[in-house]
Amino acid sequence: MGLLGSLTMIVLALFFWLTGLRAQSTTGSSGSSARALDARLQDYAYRAFGRPKTGVTYNGVVPSNLTGIKIAAMRLRSGSLWKRGVQMYKEFVIPQGVTEEPYVERLVLVYQNLGNWSLQYYPLSGYTYLAPVLGLLAYDASNLMATNLPELDIRASRDPISIRFSDVKLAPDGSVPKCVWFNLQGSVNFSDVASGNVCTTIQQGHFSIVVESTAPVPAPKSPMLPLSPTIPRPSGEGKKTGKKVGIIVGSALGGLLLLALLAILVAWAQKYKEKKKMHEMEKAAEVGEALQMTLVGETKAPAATWTRTQPMLETEYVP
Repeated sequence: MGLLGSLTMIVLALFFWLTGLRAQSTTGSSGSSARALDARLQDYAYRAFGRPKTGVTYNGVVPSNLTGIKIAAMRLRSGSLWKRGVQMYKEFVIPQGVTEEPYVERLVLVYQNLGNWSLQYYPLSGYTYLAPVLGLLAYDASNLMATNLPELDIRASRDPISIRFSDVKLAPDGSVPKCVWFNLQGSVNFSDVASGNVCTTIQQGHFSIVVESTAPVPAPKSPMLPLSPTIPRPSGEGKKTGKKVGIIVGSALGGLLLLALLAILVAWAQKYKEKKKMHEMEKAAEVGEALQMTLVGETKAPAATWTRTQPMLETEYVP
């Protein structure tokens, strides 16, 4: 039973490991990569600070493998953000009454413009981007050398935060542009566009203007920055879907093979157990005392090698 249990545990461990690997491969890889990008951009945005002044915008520099992305950082006092807001921070207009949770004395607002990387990090099936994805994230400013900081939760308690997109393509005839907001938990929310290029929000996250993919989108008013020659272009949705299907099919076949292996191992273990039991019984039989066999007529029968009392004739008995 011990051998059988061990083999079963090994096979089940391999099966669950394969299942977990498949789950990691098929879950939203774009969501996890977007969060990893946020952490990297926070680091590069903080590097823009030399001797930072409150309320001043500092443009950051991204590495060559992220060419096309723009970042900036602004350090603020929490009290100043609440009382005065920020009149204009790139495309964002931040009103009075914005709070952060948890409370910090100073905070940094990190600005992102993902440019031609928008579709790769924030794919949106059935929609076409009319503007690049813009991000606004808040972090603690107590240590400007820190990396991998968690985001603060900022909220507008009075008027909403406005995003005035400056690079918007014309929407196809008959289509209605929509504001899209990606929150930090991966949810997607849509709302109406105001004044042609303005979206509003009460929370931080990533924002853009999209239109349903029912008609071709005209060329942009200003060309997007091209990808670096050394960086592979994002693959199409069809290739991603085919890759996911291949992973699922391969994982399913692997699971079936593991189950078949488990059945073979269980059968082998049972057969091994029966052989071992027979061997023990034969060994026990050999340990016992063997009796000599003799012929009685035509039949073999066991016979003792000696008798306990020798027979005596009556004539040999002397009183």
